[in-house]
Parts: sequence; C-alpha cells; structure tokens
Amino acid sequence: MFSYTTKGVNIISFIISIIIFIIIDTIFFNINQIDFKVSFNSSQSQVNLVNTNIIETTNNTITETKESQISSNSNWTITIPQINLQAEIAEGTTQDVLNKYVGHFTETPQTTGNVGLAAHNRGYDVNYFKDLKNLDLGAEVIYKNGEFEKIYIVEEIEIIKNTDWSYLENTEDNRITLITCVENQPEYRRCVQAVEKLEE
Repeated sequence: MFSYTTKGVNIISFIISIIIFIIIDTIFFNINQIDFKVSFNSSQSQVNLVNTNIIETTNNTITETKESQISSNSNWTITIPQINLQAEIAEGTTQDVLNKYVGHFTETPQTTGNVGLAAHNRGYDVNYFKDLKNLDLGAEVIYKNGEFEKIYIVEEIEIIKNTDWSYLENTEDNRITLITCVENQPEYRRCVQAVEKLEE
C-alpha cells in the first residue's frame, strides 16, 4: 500500500514537473517572441529610416547636381549700359538656365570668336533681354568671362526666322550675338550682333 502510494506521488510529481516545465517554456518562448518582434520592428524602423535617408540624400544630390550644372560664375557677365542691363551668364539655353540667367549657346565659344547668348524678354521671373528692342546701333556691350573682358559695338539688329542659326556660326573676328523672342511672333527671333571695339 505504501509502495503504491509512493509511486503514485512520484507519478503525480513527475506530471506536475512536466506541466511546470511546459508553462515556463511557453512563457519564455512568448517573451522571446515579443523580444524578437520588438527587435524586428526596431530594425525595420531603422531600415526604413536608412532607406528614407538614402532617398532624401539621393534626391538632394540630384538637386545639387542639377543646380551645379546651371550655376553661374559671378565673373561671367554681360553689361549693356544703354538699357541698364547687367546680368550673370550660365552655360546652356535650357528653361532652367534662362529662368535665372542669360544663357550661353554651348555650340559657340565663350571668349574668342562669335559668342552666342540668349535670354527671355517677357513673361518669366527674369527677362534680361526685355529692352533689347530699344538698343541702337553703336551701343556698347561689355562682356566678361573670368580674365577675358571685351567691349563690343552693336553693328546689326535683325529679325530672323527661329530656324536661322547662321548668326551663331563662328567668325574670325570677335563678336557677340544676342538672341531673344519677338513679341507675339513665335516663328521669329530678334538678333543683335556687336563686334569687338578696336582700340583707336
């Protein structure tokens, strides 16, 4: 009788031990699961934050690169005293450039030869060539690009077709060609050419 009871107690103790073990194991498993979820969510947040930073950095880099491509050198300028024009010049004639600067036709030289420039004359934030139509023959155009600086005298003022690029062809003499739109005539352009002022 005693022996049976002892065995029964031992079996019950064993079963209780197993139940306690299962309960403890379940508790620790759930805690680990919670820790894993917290850790995963934290890692995911960090990944998302890193991804966001990468995207923002990339976008900023693209913006900065774009801005640097159209930035103007403060030593690259055009001045026309007769029409009170003084403006910085930037490379290219894209909309982004012309919205801020006088643009340089990339196909033309920047110094010696025929320098080609373009700008808006109305309807934009900056319209540097708005008074180009008021220029007179003989007016001075002062052009500076770094150490290169020349004074040109206006010699030609023409209305040309928007498909006529002959005035931008390079020349043996030093001249500057200014091109802008003609009001209400989109198929035409106003073209001003000035030649280097020779020392007397």
